[in-house]
Amino acid sequence: MAALSAWFWNERFWLPHNVTWADLADPAPGVEYPKAGHLFSALPLALGIFALRILFERCVASPCARSLLIHPGVGRRAHPNAVLEKVFTSITKSPDSRHLDGLSKQLDWEVRKVQRWFRNRRNQDKPSTHTKFCESMWRFTFYLCIFTYGFRFLWQTPWMWDTRHCWYGYPYQVMTPGLYYYYVTELAFYWSLMFSQFTDIKRKDFMIMFIHHLATIGLISFSYVNNMTRVGSLVMCVHDASDFLLELAKLANYAKYQRLCDFLFIVFSVAFFITRLVIYPIWVLNSTMFESWAIVGPYPSWWLFNFLLLVLQVLHIIWSYLIARIAVKAVLRGKVCNDVRSDIESSSENEPDTPTDGPKAYSHSPKGENGTNGHCAAAKARVQNHSSW
Repeated sequence: MAALSAWFWNERFWLPHNVTWADLADPAPGVEYPKAGHLFSALPLALGIFALRILFERCVASPCARSLLIHPGVGRRAHPNAVLEKVFTSITKSPDSRHLDGLSKQLDWEVRKVQRWFRNRRNQDKPSTHTKFCESMWRFTFYLCIFTYGFRFLWQTPWMWDTRHCWYGYPYQVMTPGLYYYYVTELAFYWSLMFSQFTDIKRKDFMIMFIHHLATIGLISFSYVNNMTRVGSLVMCVHDASDFLLELAKLANYAKYQRLCDFLFIVFSVAFFITRLVIYPIWVLNSTMFESWAIVGPYPSWWLFNFLLLVLQVLHIIWSYLIARIAVKAVLRGKVCNDVRSDIESSSENEPDTPTDGPKAYSHSPKGENGTNGHCAAAKARVQNHSSW
C-alpha cells in the first residue's frame, strides 16, 4: 500500500518542477493549502444535502406542484402475469408484431390487450410528472443558490477580473474559507446525486448518469488536490450560469405553461451558447493553456487537466448543436417531439392506446397556445448529461 500510495502521489506528476509535497505540508500560521483529506468533509455534507432534498420535495416542491394542478396520481398498473413479465424483463419492453401475435396465441388474449399490458407495465417504471416537477424544482433551487453564491464570491476576487491571478504564486495559493465552501458544496451535491440514484425510480440512463456523476466528482477533486481551485471556481461558475435556467424551463413545461417554457428555453439557449462557446474558451481555456504556460510552465498533471478541459469543450459544441437543432425545429414547425429519455417520455401519465410510427408530438396545452410542449424537456435529456465541469 505504501508503494501504491507513493506511485499515485508522485510529486513529478502532481506538482510543478522543484515543488514537493513537503513544501506545502507546513505553511505559515493562519495559511492553509488544499489537501486531499479536506475532500472527505464532502461526504457527510452530501448526506445532509440528500436529506434536505427529501424535506424540500415533500414540504415545498410538492405543495407547489399541487397548486399548479400537478397531482401525484397513480397510473394504471399492469396485472401480474408471469409470462409477460418474463418477456418484459428478459427480451423486450416493446414487442414487435411477431412477438405480440405469439403472446396473443399463447395467452389466448387479443393483441390489443397484450399491447395494453406492455404499455401499462412500461408506465409503471416512469416517474410521474409530479415526481419530475419536484426533482426539477430542487435542482433549480440548488443551482440558483450555488450560482448566486459563486458569482458573489468571485466578484470580490482578483482572478475573476484578471485570470493571470489564477497562476501568480502557484501552487502556494491560500485556500480561503469562501473558496473552500464553494468547492466542497459543489462536490457534496454531486455525491448526493449519486446517493439519490439508488433511491429514486431507476431509469434507462442510470449507468450513463452514474458515470457522469463520477466524472464530475473526479474533475472537481483533481483540481482541488493540485490547487487549481482558482481556475476551477471559474469553470464551475460558467457551467452553473445556465443550469438553473434549464430547470426553470422544465418546471414551466411540466406545469404546461408553454409560452413561458418557450421563452425560458430561448433564454437558456442563449446563456448556454454564450457561456460554453464564448466565455469558456476565451476566458477559461485561454488562461489554463496559455497564461499558465507563461507563468508556471507545463508539467504532467497540467497536461491532463488541459486535456480534460478540451474534451469538455468538444462536448459543449455537441450539446450546442443539439440545442440549436431543437430550437430550429421549434421555430420552423411550431412543435417539437418529446425526447425518448425515460424520465420525460411523455408529458401525460399514459401512452396512446395504439402504437405510433414516430415520436409523439404535442401541439396544444390548456395553459398556452401553439405551445411546443416537450422541446425544453428534450433539451434536458441531451444537455443534462453535461458535467458541472
